[in-house]
Amino acid sequence: MHSKNTAQVVCVAEFRAFEGKTEELIEALHVLIKPTLAEQGCIRYELNQRVDDERRITFIEKWNDKEVFDRHCATSYVKHYFDVARPQLVEWFEVKLYQEILP
Repeated sequence: MHSKNTAQVVCVAEFRAFEGKTEELIEALHVLIKPTLAEQGCIRYELNQRVDDERRITFIEKWNDKEVFDRHCATSYVKHYFDVARPQLVEWFEVKLYQEILP
């Protein structure tokens, strides 16, 4: 049986921009990077654009544990993104949490 890292959490947050809003979405998400990387417990916070659908922008994140991830989600800048920016830019989104399966 494979072992898992049950303390850390991996988040995959995917957003599909409204037609014509991709660059605005990238900018709105990009401003989250610097303050998030400075957060205690942030291991990885990487913004990506899908090759086969450029309107799909995805964060791949890794956190020390669920508690620090939850604190991240409660920050003013993340709340602002979800409450103010996202409704104007995103037609669909999905945020999923994972546990890493170790080698």
